[in-house]
Amino acid sequence: MLKKIVLDLETQKSFEEVGGRGKNHLLKVSVCGIYDYSRDVYEIYEEHELPRMAPILQMADQIIGFNIKQFDFAVLQPYLNFDLAGLPAYDLLEEIEKVIGHKIRLEAVAQATLGSGKSGNGLEALLYYKNGKMDQLKKYCLDDVKVTKQVYDYVLNNQKLLYRDYFSIKEIKLKCEEPVSRIGVQRQEVLF
Repeated sequence: MLKKIVLDLETQKSFEEVGGRGKNHLLKVSVCGIYDYSRDVYEIYEEHELPRMAPILQMADQIIGFNIKQFDFAVLQPYLNFDLAGLPAYDLLEEIEKVIGHKIRLEAVAQATLGSGKSGNGLEALLYYKNGKMDQLKKYCLDDVKVTKQVYDYVLNNQKLLYRDYFSIKEIKLKCEEPVSRIGVQRQEVLF
């Protein structure tokens, strides 16, 4: 079975706190949630537990997310001793942007494609972290992982998705194929 991982993370700081966009590496991870297709499990890791997640990512045939290449990977990279950019990834937002020419929010995609949206927003997640509400933070993060997984599954099965564009729902075609298994391919040494 393919080892596909859906990933989403939340940060400890906002862009305002680190001096603006483009400084993602300074945001610091509060929690990182994953769904592992090969084991059919959702898992959540706090900042100090990230070394346990590293080998899971290194062994993945594909890492799936929404804006993971520009955001999540940049925030997570300082915690790892291997290059996340070298791992096979499917970034839903990147694929959407190729087709429509601009970025859209996961909420707009989830509402239109799945009929339900996210359970909150990133600013709420920051407040959960700052107020020590780790259970609520973990639930929010895993809810985003679930939404991302459902959108990805829809795209994989239908080669399209829907999104809300102001007052209308639009459909776009997206190319999405199962990844190639990396079993037998020399993998990077697992480092912590």
